[in-house]
Amino acid sequence: MARSSHSAKYLDIHPEDPQPRLIDQAVAALEDGGLIAYPTDSCYALGCRLGDVDGLERIRRIRQVGKDHHFTLVCADFSQLGQYVLVSNPVFRLVKNSTPGPYTFILPATREVPRKMSHPKKHTVGVRIPDHRVAHALVEALGEPIVSSTLLLPGQVDPPAEGWIVQDLLDEQLDVIIDSGEVGIEPTTVVDLSGGDLVIAREGAGDVSRF
Repeated sequence: MARSSHSAKYLDIHPEDPQPRLIDQAVAALEDGGLIAYPTDSCYALGCRLGDVDGLERIRRIRQVGKDHHFTLVCADFSQLGQYVLVSNPVFRLVKNSTPGPYTFILPATREVPRKMSHPKKHTVGVRIPDHRVAHALVEALGEPIVSSTLLLPGQVDPPAEGWIVQDLLDEQLDVIIDSGEVGIEPTTVVDLSGGDLVIAREGAGDVSRF
């Protein structure tokens, strides 16, 4: 699915009790190579399917970021996360204790991660398990992680907090916009565990004092 020249499909999905019919529509768009904007426990994210090279390019274009941009795999649960990153025992405990929640962990990617979406030099990737019913329902229904990036536009200080603002900004560049009420405007806290030491790469919505 190339960049859409039509308006995005706008789905009003209940934040606590997501309607399966609407979740299925968003998942069908992802499976068809679509790009979606969806809510998480930190802020809005852009998402496409794993291995969707065109989707990655569309995200890079919208965000105006380069090849070394860290994409995040948004996972349904810990066992899914473990398929895509290498997790040592100490890291396992640390990540397990902080999920689900507004944290992204940068870890070495496994071979399951397409090379085009891992960091070109380090072959690392961000992973997270959001504490948001809609995000969880999407990943669950898709059956694999959603490749995601914070919906932060060039020149903007904060991501948009509501679906209608996303629609105003990006309507024809997206295939689906999910509105589940207002979301936060603070991206996740990024914890880099890829080099053996714990490095807080970005302080965000997640409390860093627990590390």
